[in-house]
Amino acid sequence: MHALRRTQHEARIEIMPLIDVIFLLLTFFIYAMVLMVRAELLPVQMPAFAAGEPARPAPAVTISIDQSGQLFFNREPVEIDLVLERINAAMAEDPETVVYVAADERGDTDRLPTFLSLYDRLAHAGLNIKLVGRPSEEE
Repeated sequence: MHALRRTQHEARIEIMPLIDVIFLLLTFFIYAMVLMVRAELLPVQMPAFAAGEPARPAPAVTISIDQSGQLFFNREPVEIDLVLERINAAMAEDPETVVYVAADERGDTDRLPTFLSLYDRLAHAGLNIKLVGRPSEEE
């Protein structure tokens, strides 16, 4: 009878498949970050509001007031007389459109009259207006 030769191999851990898995996970998370919904960047630095809620994905238009009091409709400069016309056009496309108003917290000019005039026009038209700001640091 012949004895079978069996050689004992040392147990070892292959590191290359582990590195492959790590790179696959890294690729997955980078790809997931690229596909995340990005908020529109506004040309203003916004003040913090304690009473607020995160914006939900919905059709939206943003009206912003910069440091000098210039109005922007979705990042495009606009005159105050044309704001309501543009909003109505957006609402005609999708009645669920939300109107956001943002103002730069910095500035050396008085923008309150511009804001009040804008707010009066939008409220008189019966629009639901949401103010945009940074989250408050105190909870």
